[in-house]
Amino acid sequence: MLGYDNLLTKTYLFFTQAAFVTFGGAYAVLAYVNQAVVSAGWLTSAQTVDGLALAETTPGPLIMVLQFIGFMIGWNNPTLANQTFSAMISGLLATYATFLPSFLFIFAGAPYIEKLRHNQKLNAALSGVTAAVVGVILNLALMFGAAVILPNLQIDVFALALSVLSFTALYFFKVDVLIVVIGGGLCGLVKYLLLS
Repeated sequence: MLGYDNLLTKTYLFFTQAAFVTFGGAYAVLAYVNQAVVSAGWLTSAQTVDGLALAETTPGPLIMVLQFIGFMIGWNNPTLANQTFSAMISGLLATYATFLPSFLFIFAGAPYIEKLRHNQKLNAALSGVTAAVVGVILNLALMFGAAVILPNLQIDVFALALSVLSFTALYFFKVDVLIVVIGGGLCGLVKYLLLS
């Protein structure tokens, strides 16, 4: 209705493509989406990091970070009557396009899942996909780590120290992830309140 060159149309098509071609869960999808939206100039890396932080600290599935990214695409590049309306429509389109393919895969593939479970060739292929997804998630961690710890190519000492403390708490002391995430959020809030 709005034409192929309209940003809302491009947003819908992009998120549909992302949902069809990415496997491995939200982190793998986010790596692909982050690279595409930043290189297209729709969002900054800092904005996608904000979306990830918001998704990690709120209830619900992590995949909802894509709704935030869709919202921010519409916010940063309004194409409708006003910025808020454009952002809301863009966020809804991103959500719809993200979940539509999964329903199609479920309806089309559900009758065959039990037959495919014992297929050795398919299991070998899925093992390869799993290994690739681990690499994609590592890439995402490095990209987001650089965006947080090295903004504008200068070391953010607070972010670096908090990253090291979080890793130490998780890896060596086996602290629950939820506690580390909430603690990191509180530390950031305290820093903000002290500096403002």
